[in-house]
Amino acid sequence: MKVIGVVGLPASGKGEFSRIAGSIGIPVVVMGDVIRQAVREAGLPVTDENLGNVATGLREKDGMAAIALRCIPVIESQHSPVVLVDGIRGDAEVDLFRAHFDHFLLIGVDAPFEVRLARLSVRGRGDDMSRPEELALRDRREIGWGLSRALEEADYTICNDETIEEFEARSREILEEILEDA
Repeated sequence: MKVIGVVGLPASGKGEFSRIAGSIGIPVVVMGDVIRQAVREAGLPVTDENLGNVATGLREKDGMAAIALRCIPVIESQHSPVVLVDGIRGDAEVDLFRAHFDHFLLIGVDAPFEVRLARLSVRGRGDDMSRPEELALRDRREIGWGLSRALEEADYTICNDETIEEFEARSREILEEILEDA
């Protein structure tokens, strides 16, 4: 099985990359779903603060790769030669996936702060924010989990600061290259 990981700061385009992968038949496992489920199981509303607190708590309890560890059985349950895992937040997760899967590739998705903030103000998820200081705080939290180091380890990096059509074309190009080798 070949596993493609996607890493990037909030609203950089990870979800869009995953949507594109799904549209060409690649199953997608979303790491954030593990955290959202843990928040719901705790009886808490799904807000950025609760997601951050629960994610931090899981990492404090089980190590920096705690979320990735919980995703491995979900990834392995997919009956596909290629699976995409969306939402990597740190280098410890990358290290775990590289150690566990013989064929692991990491895609970094990057976008400027102002572009990401504008996307968050219209995206409509419960954990989105619209104020620059809120996004800066979330960025710092995720960078503290090793996100910047994970981005540096990417096998491919896409700068998502142009049109959606350009992003989709580049994403498809990378995915087709990966599928050719699968």
